[in-house]
Amino acid sequence: MSGSLPALPLAAPPRVLIADDQALIRTGFRMILTVRGIDVVGEAADGVEAVAAAHELRPDVILMDIRMPNMDGLEAARRILAEVPDCRVLMLTTFDLDQYVYAALALGASGFLLKDVTAEHLAAAVRLVNTGDALVAPSITRRLVERFTGDNAQSGRGDRATVLGPPERPDVPDRGRSGDEPRVPALHRDLAMLTPRELEVLTLLGRGLSNSELADELVVSESTVKTHVARIFAKLDLRDRAQAVVLAYETKLVFPGA
Repeated sequence: MSGSLPALPLAAPPRVLIADDQALIRTGFRMILTVRGIDVVGEAADGVEAVAAAHELRPDVILMDIRMPNMDGLEAARRILAEVPDCRVLMLTTFDLDQYVYAALALGASGFLLKDVTAEHLAAAVRLVNTGDALVAPSITRRLVERFTGDNAQSGRGDRATVLGPPERPDVPDRGRSGDEPRVPALHRDLAMLTPRELEVLTLLGRGLSNSELADELVVSESTVKTHVARIFAKLDLRDRAQAVVLAYETKLVFPGA
């Protein structure tokens, strides 16, 4: 990922848990965050340790590796987001268009970072998601979702109620995942509770429009747009805009290539 993140107002530094099976990654990220005034409260070497640490330490943000032994990052994220809902999860990955990332966003992860992220971007990303915002831009989320909803449609799996685990990649070694590939419930919500205007806003969110672009499209003020978005999130129990994009595709408000 590239591009600068918005400047944020001063606030209490987030408390961070780093979950990665490579000690060198954990040590490097800890040093980067600590020297920038961010408190790293713990580390975990696999998903099992990450879930236990999340319950014990109650971090604000968890940096979660996708591929870990004993329990992978997706399953760990699923449990943590369900059991410790105040935690924000940022997935760590080598590939930005990874089906695992897509599944994590559907679960409510606040975004993802490539492991070669710069020190400045890592710290800024942690601070950003701690404010409750999503790191992944809707346009990037849309590109990611289109890839895998398109794959499902082409293979006849578009109507299945699951999001599959990571695709086979010959260049990525399986680092100790055990058991069957994880299955994640698709993101479904009852859209009947939305007003026609809110349904229109959700559809535009699915197309990756920003608040200012939504305001121009709907010929309303940005404050009105923010009110619509907040009501949609509350009614549908969505964590952020990235999850809204996934929902728009899952419910076929938006189709790949639209």
